Amino acid sequence: MQKSKVAISLGIMCFILVFGIVLQINTIKEAVSTVGQSGRENNLKDGVLEWKEKYDKTYESLQNAEKQLEDERKISISTDSSSVEKQEELKELNTYLGLTDVVGEGVIITVKDNTNSVLGTAADIVHDGDLRALVNEIKNHNAEAISINGQRIVQTTSITCAGALTQINNEPVGSPFIIKVIGDKNTLYNNLLRPGSYLNRLEEVGIYVDIERSDDITVEKYKGVLTDKYIKNVE
Repeated sequence: MQKSKVAISLGIMCFILVFGIVLQINTIKEAVSTVGQSGRENNLKDGVLEWKEKYDKTYESLQNAEKQLEDERKISISTDSSSVEKQEELKELNTYLGLTDVVGEGVIITVKDNTNSVLGTAADIVHDGDLRALVNEIKNHNAEAISINGQRIVQTTSITCAGALTQINNEPVGSPFIIKVIGDKNTLYNNLLRPGSYLNRLEEVGIYVDIERSDDITVEKYKGVLTDKYIKNVE
């Protein structure tokens, strides 16, 4: 009986000892794992900080280089009269080609479909051909800049029909058509409203027409890209 009690006591003690050892081993493993993970995170953070520092230095160098280049360009222009002349020539050329916004006196013309017509015939609608005829007539009166619904009329401008809409510079536009023209406002006004003019003919078939003179008209620049496929300079 005494031996049995001793055996039970030893068994309990052994179980407690084994449990304590297992618990200690697990605690050590968790501690090692935590230390390892923490070490990896610290290494990752160090790497990120290192690359950020390199990026900041590179970006700062790029900004300094761009500023230096701009300063040198300004100095070159201010000290070289030929550079100033070339810049002015380029500005004038861009204005002539329609690549800059321009302001001046002229006329603003509005034409729109006759929506009050009961018949609803083709004559009640402003067609692409009407706009082409108007532009040609306006050019004949020494217009210096023209736009229709914000589309600048340049050398390569096309005015075509696209279903129910008209396309100018390959962009869809619709009635009403607001035509801004820079030029001698009185010459334009009087000639475009003379008997037999195209505006006069449009009015006669019922198209709404309005024209007004202005001392301050802004004609927007051409927003596309001018390309020449076939012409070449003579060598």
